[in-house]
Amino acid sequence: MPKKVLTGIVVSDKPNKTITVMVERKYSHPVLKKVVKVRKKYNAHDEDNKYKNGDKVSIIESRPYSKNKKFEVMENTK
Repeated sequence: MPKKVLTGIVVSDKPNKTITVMVERKYSHPVLKKVVKVRKKYNAHDEDNKYKNGDKVSIIESRPYSKNKKFEVMENTK
């Protein structure tokens, strides 16, 4: 099964070797037929602590690093 790849914006870089990424997705509501915007935060592993708040990054599914951290940073997207 392919690994999940998500793109979002870094909203927190306070923990050591961890960043919090907010991923936003849009979908059409099945009953209301309205476009709904949903945001979700993911904790991702950042080995070198090189990503800061406001950076746009891609994260990829990986082995669990901790209870909540199951993604790692793939690259910086412009």
